[in-house]
Amino acid sequence: MTDATDAPVQLYGEPFDSGFAAAHELHLAADFEAAYAVYDELLALAESLEDSPDVRFLRAHLLADLTSVLLTGSDLPRAEDTNERSRALLDSVASAPMGPWGRQLWLEIRLRTLIARSAVLSDTGRLDEALACLDEAAATLPGFDDPDGLRAAELGLSRVLLLMTRGEWGSAEEQAALLLSTTPETAAETVPRLLTALGAICTATGRYDPAEDYFARAEDRFRALGDTGEQQTLLGHRAFLAMERGELDLAERLFAEASAVFERQRQFGDLAACEQARSHLAGLRGDSAGAQGLMEASLERFARLGASVAAADTMLLGAQHAYERGDIEEMQRLAQEARDVYQARQIHERCAQVDLMLARTLEDNLERTDHGDHERASVDTALSLALPAALALAAARHDFVTAHARSQWLELADDAMRLAFRLAVRRQDQGLLFELVEHRAAGAALALGGAPGPVASSAPDRVPVFPDPAMKAYGDGDGAMTLGGVAAEAAASVGLRVAPPPKVRMSAESGRVALQEYIAAAEFRYGRRIVDAEEVPFWNTDELTARPVVQVRLADAGDLFMTWTWAGGARGFGTGRGPAAEVDGAVAELAAALPGAGEGATGMRRAFESGALADPGTERQLARTLGEALWPAGLTAQIRQVSARAGRPLVRVQPSPRVAQVPWELLAVDDGDVRLLDLADVVTTAPTSLRRQSPPERTDPSSRTAPDGGPVVLVLDPRVPGFRADSALGSVLGPPGSDPDLLSLVRSHLDAGTAQPAPATPAEAFRRTDLDRDWLSGVLRKGARRLLYVGHVSGAPVEGGQSEDGTLHLSCGQETVGLTEPVRTHRPLSAKDLLLGTLPLRGDGEPGARIWPAPPRVALIGCESGGDLRFAESFGLATAMLHNGAELVTATRWVLPTSFAFHRLAGVPESVRPLSEAVLAVDAAHEDPDPVARLGHWQRERLDLWRAGGRIEHAPLLWAALTSIVV
Repeated sequence: MTDATDAPVQLYGEPFDSGFAAAHELHLAADFEAAYAVYDELLALAESLEDSPDVRFLRAHLLADLTSVLLTGSDLPRAEDTNERSRALLDSVASAPMGPWGRQLWLEIRLRTLIARSAVLSDTGRLDEALACLDEAAATLPGFDDPDGLRAAELGLSRVLLLMTRGEWGSAEEQAALLLSTTPETAAETVPRLLTALGAICTATGRYDPAEDYFARAEDRFRALGDTGEQQTLLGHRAFLAMERGELDLAERLFAEASAVFERQRQFGDLAACEQARSHLAGLRGDSAGAQGLMEASLERFARLGASVAAADTMLLGAQHAYERGDIEEMQRLAQEARDVYQARQIHERCAQVDLMLARTLEDNLERTDHGDHERASVDTALSLALPAALALAAARHDFVTAHARSQWLELADDAMRLAFRLAVRRQDQGLLFELVEHRAAGAALALGGAPGPVASSAPDRVPVFPDPAMKAYGDGDGAMTLGGVAAEAAASVGLRVAPPPKVRMSAESGRVALQEYIAAAEFRYGRRIVDAEEVPFWNTDELTARPVVQVRLADAGDLFMTWTWAGGARGFGTGRGPAAEVDGAVAELAAALPGAGEGATGMRRAFESGALADPGTERQLARTLGEALWPAGLTAQIRQVSARAGRPLVRVQPSPRVAQVPWELLAVDDGDVRLLDLADVVTTAPTSLRRQSPPERTDPSSRTAPDGGPVVLVLDPRVPGFRADSALGSVLGPPGSDPDLLSLVRSHLDAGTAQPAPATPAEAFRRTDLDRDWLSGVLRKGARRLLYVGHVSGAPVEGGQSEDGTLHLSCGQETVGLTEPVRTHRPLSAKDLLLGTLPLRGDGEPGARIWPAPPRVALIGCESGGDLRFAESFGLATAMLHNGAELVTATRWVLPTSFAFHRLAGVPESVRPLSEAVLAVDAAHEDPDPVARLGHWQRERLDLWRAGGRIEHAPLLWAALTSIVV
């Protein structure tokens, strides 16, 4: 310790001051035995001194430091003893006279003992007591002068580690990220431990590249500190990362290296963790004896240390080995003992993992043996375990702040849901399959206010140690936040919060909710909210026309599952299933025919020259392949019957992410060349959780208009700052005034007095420089009945999981305030902006629905503007418009070719402008009372021309990309 002049401070005199320094260096060097010896010697000397408050405080300080070393060395029983002795000594001198500096030192040691006790309690499975210690430390912290934030950072790290022990990965990641962003560089020992924690969280949730990056950054900082022990501990983390990645040889080598280090340093807790992992690796290699031996060694060490949760993890691994040996009784015993530990400590995620393991073993046993008359009961038992656990694991994604983290978590959780679907298929329960699809298709809801919490709080009056995450994300809370306002601002820039989906009401008469028994079981067993309190009908029957309608929903669960239900004068329902291999093959053929979002001119050239949608023969074959894989013949038969009796039906399709780019209209639905478009009109539906907002207040009350009145907002090829007309974000419609059909479109709206903006000549409506987000907000707030956008759209990468990163390119400069990074001198308008508005940016911010209220009909004609549904969470541009009030959004499924692309790549005459024809068709459809039928009629005309002549300008590469999306 130093004073203000950086001179060493004399605390206790010699040999104590030099002894503290020497022991600290030994701790950093991971020479624990030598550190123990120094502390033991100093304690013996201190105990030989005449008793006084100063001597007792010295002993408390020595014991507190010794506890830290013992915790690092995994000697939990001794650490608990020294911690209790330190606390008792501190309590004994609490009322002794002290100067201000002495009181601060007492508070510092007090905080350290509370944090250390929390670590002991957490490692030994007493999680509620650990939480209470952190509460006590938080109450003590305000009285401590902590200008560098060292103890606050240490306390925050302890909270993160406790959340990780509970398996609450999303909350742990949020806390760690916020803490990392606000912890000062002076907290040199805490920062690399936070990085290590974030790496462990990413490893556990399937994000391996970020995990490696965190570990590398942590290692650099530990090296700079000279902390050899923590560098060696990273070996175990990297070994686990390699194992999760499937790099088994590397994992084995790293675990062996780490085990040797931990055994030499007598870090028996870390050694037991390595033995646990090596047991798993031995099992994967088929070495049953080796796996058993390592598992028993790990279990014995954890039991000796009192590390009950870690011991339960080893029991769970042993249960798996027992099942593989055929010892069902031993498997059940170990699994139940592990679950009892998890249940007692309310580690619900691990409880769900145990239940899933038991369900998987039951499924496996059903495959291996004939259960005879007991098969139905066995399947029921497996379902009663698997489905609630799968629901709970899927709901755990709501803890994560970013969609990317949630998408990675879902990849892990979806394995459980696939098990539930397989069991429902095995039971041949069409009703359960129907409800599974409906629940899965409901989607997540955007959370602008609160975050999902537990079903019930056991301690409603306790001051929360972990603040409400949504409060930090959007600043929608009144109370002070434990991590402070700066942390709240950091959270705001992270991503969208989501809430559980609504309850899906299957029947108005019975009031039944989809999966209600399984939802109740999941909420009871795992203490997690699965669905929102709000109920919605399983499909929206509002504003239906008199003609028959069939709602089709699809869900990915290994195989592709489908449900359909008739209304509007027709009755009936059904379910279907597409084998995964066939579906994946068909989707891959479609993907090969489309220009990729990141391929630019190369991808578009390939789509024209060799893509299946640019040649009549290959397009027919692709349509047949898609129809055979994705569309049930029974539904086609029903459509024909209904059509013959009641006229052309409307098919409402809610695709799953895997099939979201499928042009359903093109599907060949019989042995000939009859397409779905020939039999019905088709519209895309968004998830039921996407609730339409009430029309926001307009800023100008005098300009309120009826829904069928008001202006048509025309955003036609706006000029993007920093990009020339022939560049990547240049013109999509060509020079202003060069297209007579588009000029006629603008003139018709000008003549009707409905166009906004209202230029003097039609040509001035194109390539404008004043069409930025502020202008758009102003015109939409005054009231509009339509928005027609034709321009650049940049879709978000599907692998990133964040559909809200999709952007429109208006005329906004880089100085414009928004939630997306600038591109050159231009800041795009993202779906995140449209949804969150300025809520994350300032305390009095407004939601996007108030800033950019969407008119009833919106057209977004740009590259993959309707790509939202390719994501597990649909919060892209099209669905953002629906969220903000639109009733119908016409958008595109994939990257669009411009008319110039047709001219240059396909040799089409310059007088033929396919993109302009599509814009005119959409504009006409949006003026029609039935826009879906009008657009469908135009698409049938295109299909007829394509069949008759096979000319490239009539190819479905352009027109089949268009779809209208409704709720």
